[in-house]
Amino acid sequence: MLSGRPASRSSWPVVPVNESTLTPVLTLRGHKYITTRSISYFPDGKRIISGSCDRTICEWNIEAGKEIKKARDVCKQEVHAVGVSRDGRWVVSAGGDYSGELKVREVETGTVRTFELTSGINCIDISGDSTLLASGSLDGTTRIWSLETCNLVAGPFKSINWVDAIRFSQDSKKLALKSNGGSRLEVWDVQSQRLVVYREGDWGLGGVPVFWTTKDTAIVTAFSFEVAQFQVKTIYEFDVSTLENTGAPFEGHTQTITSIALSLDHALLASAAQDNTIKLWAFESRQLLASFDSCSTICHLLFSPDSRQLVYTTASLFGNNIYLCNTPPEILANIQPVPQDRTVSSRNLFLADVLIPYFSFIPLY
Repeated sequence: MLSGRPASRSSWPVVPVNESTLTPVLTLRGHKYITTRSISYFPDGKRIISGSCDRTICEWNIEAGKEIKKARDVCKQEVHAVGVSRDGRWVVSAGGDYSGELKVREVETGTVRTFELTSGINCIDISGDSTLLASGSLDGTTRIWSLETCNLVAGPFKSINWVDAIRFSQDSKKLALKSNGGSRLEVWDVQSQRLVVYREGDWGLGGVPVFWTTKDTAIVTAFSFEVAQFQVKTIYEFDVSTLENTGAPFEGHTQTITSIALSLDHALLASAAQDNTIKLWAFESRQLLASFDSCSTICHLLFSPDSRQLVYTTASLFGNNIYLCNTPPEILANIQPVPQDRTVSSRNLFLADVLIPYFSFIPLY
């Protein structure tokens, strides 16, 4: 049962979108093997960083439409997550399997610090003030580090199984995470290092992101309450103090959701699923604005900082690419700003620091 205020769907105009597919305006080629696991924008919106299971980290010049070769980094193990700090000072990459690998690069100096950890890292997030780094691991632990000193400042926080997705609140006082194949949603207090609340659900695809909304009082992610169905087809917003549903859900996908992205201004939500569709939603009203067909399952979604482009990746045995598509102008022209009582979380610029692990692409049903 849903709780909280109902969504006001009637206040949103129906936006006609003629296209049935999102045609890429730019395709970035360079990574090999199955999938690009993580992508993140630089604050200027002109560059993207990506990490792949081919053990490489690539930086791309979007205006030139090509890789910045001198910035390529080769890691010892597969790269599961990348992120850029909001101030553009730090680039972080993480990965590994039985042993973890975490790198922090200072952009201005090029200085790289590497940490060898005992367990592979699935996901990372950088705080909105660009001072803290959170890492979630295969061993079910979450740790918080200082980006300036690279010292551990909090944790480990222990979940029941591997951590799939992680996100700082806007004020960095809380941490939302998903664990155990996306079936467990948790909220932690960073200062007290205490688990505040959790909610159990059904297994889905590990790595589907979680985002903070509404003045740090709510979070949004794909979730399922139907145990043993193994199909997470719906996106919910949760009250952060109780993890009870608030508002109407985002319903429309017919198969398991593989990724979601929230625009910087919280006006648009994008979702992709194994039904080979990408859907665009008005976040405040939950109205479905457009649905596009895709030729294959989308692994990861990311809005550009100005929401004018939607970036996605797919899984392929023959190499994988990063595709940039224009958000339909008719949607941008008609989308309404978030009401003043809903705070925009600036840290949502970095939407793509989440692992899409191998098992994410194996149907569980």
